Amino acid sequence: MTYEEVRQAAARIRPHLHRTPILGSRLLSARAGCRLHLKAELFQRTGSFKPRGGLNEVLQLPSAARLRGVITISAGNHAQGVAYAARLAEVPATVVMASSAVRSKVEATRGYGAEVVLAADVHEAFRTVERLRAERDLHFIHPFDSPRLIAGQGTLGLELGEDLPELNAVVVPIGGGGLISGVAAALRTPRSRVRIFGVEPEGAPTMTRALAAGSPVRLESMATIADGLAAPFVGELNLEHVRRQVEDVVLVSDDEIRAAMRFLMTRAKLFVEPAGAAAVAALLAGRIPVLPGWDVAAIVSGGNVDLESVSGLLGAS
Repeated sequence: MTYEEVRQAAARIRPHLHRTPILGSRLLSARAGCRLHLKAELFQRTGSFKPRGGLNEVLQLPSAARLRGVITISAGNHAQGVAYAARLAEVPATVVMASSAVRSKVEATRGYGAEVVLAADVHEAFRTVERLRAERDLHFIHPFDSPRLIAGQGTLGLELGEDLPELNAVVVPIGGGGLISGVAAALRTPRSRVRIFGVEPEGAPTMTRALAAGSPVRLESMATIADGLAAPFVGELNLEHVRRQVEDVVLVSDDEIRAAMRFLMTRAKLFVEPAGAAAVAALLAGRIPVLPGWDVAAIVSGGNVDLESVSGLLGAS
């Protein structure tokens, strides 16, 4: 993906989405050892960055594909993003989710008008998507390995570059890799020296494994509180962006994610989900090499916390 494709995506989706704020915290900056800026994407429509990519894909569909509809697979935030985009464009949407998906995310997806199909697990969900796509002749919106989706997610990076022209580094959570691919395409231009770092949960190290193997690796099991970062593999296109444009990918534990959630909730007053706290977790844990004078952005990618489980998420220290 190129900077120009991201710029075109921004013009396409801008009328329909928020330009999310960049927030500061003196205490967080002191703890992280840099001038830390929080890109508060939890205030985006549907509560995460996901509608950026979904909209860019749906708005470019030919009329025949719009009539037939779209299908996707998701743990929750991408589901809501595609459902919102499809409703906006008056396109039928089917979303396949694992039965273990957070109930509030399932209900929110239905609330945006999508048909939700539940599968036994994430691997069965991918098989179900392929079956329904073929039976109904639907357009598949990949949750992370799609050029149009990556360009849409990259509009977040475009905003960062415009709002923080002296930016030294960006820390990005990684699930399947769509967000970090887009941010890299937006920020790693020939004139830019911005360093980009990725963060994964220890229990779902898909990009870390792919980088080590030289190709995507399917994880048979994942164990993390960050359901939004628990993709079973990364995409080929996503891996290539990370190999060429990303400084490093680091791992954080669930306890470090919990600590970052508490910090963001109590000090920054941001009600974040685990995936949304991962970038801050990496900074607070000292995983990202930063300097005191640096301007560093952490992407707070989502705030779709399940109220029924939030006390359990924050309970362990």
